[in-house]
Amino acid sequence: MHDLIRTVLAFSLVLGVLVFIHELGHYLAARWRGVHVEVFSIGFGRPLLRWHDSVGTEWRLCPVPLGGYVRPHGFEGPEDATEEQKAAWQPGRTFHDKPVLSRAIVIMAGPVFNFLLAIVLFTGLFATVGQPHILNQVAQVVPGSAAAAAGVEKGDVILRVGDHVVRDVADLQSFVSGQAGAQTTLTVHRGDADTTLPVHIGSVAEKGGAPHGQIGVSFAMEMGSPRSLPAAFVAAVRETWNVSVQTLQGLWQMITGQHSTRDLGGPLRIAQMSGQVAQYGLPSLVSFMALLSINLGLINLFPVPILDGGRLVFYIFEAILGRPVSRRVQEISFQAGFALIAGLFLFSTFNDLSHFGLFQWLASRAGQG
Repeated sequence: MHDLIRTVLAFSLVLGVLVFIHELGHYLAARWRGVHVEVFSIGFGRPLLRWHDSVGTEWRLCPVPLGGYVRPHGFEGPEDATEEQKAAWQPGRTFHDKPVLSRAIVIMAGPVFNFLLAIVLFTGLFATVGQPHILNQVAQVVPGSAAAAAGVEKGDVILRVGDHVVRDVADLQSFVSGQAGAQTTLTVHRGDADTTLPVHIGSVAEKGGAPHGQIGVSFAMEMGSPRSLPAAFVAAVRETWNVSVQTLQGLWQMITGQHSTRDLGGPLRIAQMSGQVAQYGLPSLVSFMALLSINLGLINLFPVPILDGGRLVFYIFEAILGRPVSRRVQEISFQAGFALIAGLFLFSTFNDLSHFGLFQWLASRAGQG
């Protein structure tokens, strides 16, 4: 029961903060561009709390913490609005009347605020706790692995794979992943000398994915010293960029079949991981929150109608053509986008339930019956 409570509280905190910051970006950008915001909601469902601020925006706190929304005044265009809605429009403060650049700024601000949140969180961590660094020094060799067969030992520093010079662990993993089954060499620094070891890189074929290479080692990690605030900020920007690139690379590998789509997790997996990292203390939870914030920012920038990125694509075409994309095209696109997002949600939830062993449990119960 204690673990369940911790998981629920951690999940609500993590997702609540991410959603609030994302919607705050939309809200502040709308205010900046002269658009009145009618509703700012955190969560979905019947509001638990609601109040109005001094400028007339209704703030809501709702029970389902799977998202939120900001509703700009006049978000619906003249073609979609009812006569009652049109009569309530405040001249000069409607979203649809603003220039395309202003509308794009309002939409873009949500993902941008997610990246800014990640930078702020990383900056705080690096300035107070320090930045962790994964070394290309072997911390453990998996028994029976390619590295064990080659004679790799704990403490070895991997310098080269064949003729490929290893820059860091991410570079090593990326290179080895594409060398499944290859016969090559590992050059390691051991003691005071470099040693070259012949190695046959292992091949791991995940269900639903193409084989990828693996040598079977884990790496050491060291925690850097706390940095000055300017240095921590620079490191945080660099870390946010690196995580963004690695996330997109991982997604591309799923699309191209290099990694199994079974790795795709949904809200249940996020809830589980939130509870797990929370038990390791605040720094771990903050770091996890920063990583999720980056992912939320990236996902919302995908050019899928119904997401922020899809609306931005429409605005780009509007700026080029000098007129909005036709209503019919937008309707079909939003329907297709909704179907895609709903499908991904169901697929990721199925993966989560499989990961938790629900279907194996149901199968065993059916077998007993």
